Amino acid sequence: DIPEFMTVIAERQTAGKGQRGNSWESEDCKNITFSFVLYPTFIEARQQFILSQIISLSIKEELDEWAEGISIKWPNDIYWNEKKICGILIENDLLGHHIGRSISGIGVNINQEVFRSDAPNPVSLKQITGQEHDRYEILSHILKRVQIYYNGLQTEDGSTYTAEIAARYARSLFRRRGFHPYEDADGRVSARLLRVEQDGRFVLEDENGKEREYLFKEVQYIV
Repeated sequence: DIPEFMTVIAERQTAGKGQRGNSWESEDCKNITFSFVLYPTFIEARQQFILSQIISLSIKEELDEWAEGISIKWPNDIYWNEKKICGILIENDLLGHHIGRSISGIGVNINQEVFRSDAPNPVSLKQITGQEHDRYEILSHILKRVQIYYNGLQTEDGSTYTAEIAARYARSLFRRRGFHPYEDADGRVSARLLRVEQDGRFVLEDENGKEREYLFKEVQYIV
């Protein structure tokens, strides 16, 4: 009986979960670490990447209000230049061919000044701007942005609206121009980003002109 958009916030997080079994470091009362629930039964399971797009765009576009150089590292990490400012984990429960429930767990580094974990490249908004920020104001704005996108998925013309979201997402991607190092099951490769498919597949082109297509966790950026 938990209502849609119910949000739970942790001021002190003792076991923050990250991608690939990593942990998420967050100093007490310095950042925003929160989860919220959606019931997007109108979205087919094969279209679930659209949730990742609207949530990452909502955070990216809010952080754009405070700093330049914010981008989305596929599929949904948020970066400032070459450093990570936000991590997102989305867990979807399916109901037949549709999504029955979706829980997004998000950590955004806001006012933390020192990071002690072995994470290679964390950064906070305060480190970028030199200023303390109102965490709850930023959280409120992020949730409002998510709600606008989410409502649009239900009310706007489906194919036109999802195409607009995909275009915004594509323009927001980390390292979207030029050749960069990646690593897949065969080792390191230098490649450039071609596109991200509607289902979330990541398509690169290597220096030999060969297209390489990846699902989640099949390729890593070398940062």
